Amino acid sequence: MTENILELRNVTTVFGSGVMENVANKDINLQLAAEPARIISIVGESGSGKTTVARTLLGLQHPTYGEALWRGKDIAKLGKHERSQYRKEVQAVFQDPYGIFNPFYKINHVFDMILSRFKLANGKNEQREKVEASLQAVGLRPADVLGRYPHQLSGGERQRVMLARAHLIRPKVIIADEAISMLDVAIRATVMNILLDFRDNDGISTLFITHDLSAAHYLGGDIMVMRKGEVVETGNVDDVLHNPQHAYTQLLLSSLPNPDPDERWQTDISQLAELERAAGVSDR
Repeated sequence: MTENILELRNVTTVFGSGVMENVANKDINLQLAAEPARIISIVGESGSGKTTVARTLLGLQHPTYGEALWRGKDIAKLGKHERSQYRKEVQAVFQDPYGIFNPFYKINHVFDMILSRFKLANGKNEQREKVEASLQAVGLRPADVLGRYPHQLSGGERQRVMLARAHLIRPKVIIADEAISMLDVAIRATVMNILLDFRDNDGISTLFITHDLSAAHYLGGDIMVMRKGEVVETGNVDDVLHNPQHAYTQLLLSSLPNPDPDERWQTDISQLAELERAAGVSDR
């Protein structure tokens, strides 16, 4: 049986106490095997708890109850050597492609830190070859990126630089937290195609955190739908989106805009209201 690279066991995360108590995650279970590489989309509206799941798996947030595990070991209790290996295997790409760079350093600095920390190459020539290969893997020409400052790149280019940075390490998992939400539509597809290439060509899995059901459908794989800190539906993304069982999933699907100009205004409002009541989100 394949070992799980990441796992959540009955994870509950509570912020505050008393009247200020907020249950961000409630009894969350998730398993991601080390092999084969796959994509799991964690979907929900703002405040659903999906980012808390991401932060827990990245070791940035410890659960109040339950366990967050890397290869069967509690992430919160990893030793120095184990934590270094965990960081090498589990990488993150965050939402903001603008705020993650130090404006005083050239783009090269992002790669130099990783090369040094994880000792990924011997000598300057091998370092440059590896960096150039990772930039090319995300569709960037090294000559157009290296030697430039962050403000000289577009948001899409900066996000692809962060993907190249992760690719350089060759992790087992990338946790992408709303990684396309601040990008133009055309660039979103480019980033998702890169994640698919990582899965198919490099054996890198992705936990894709998003509010966008259409993005989850594009990536395929599995889906976990969250609402108010709880998982309400899971399964193969095609099965869930074509035959949703939970009222909240049905509500999310019914809220998607229809690009067909002959149909976009034909939503049955009474049916939408009924779905809202069933999902418990209506204030009527």
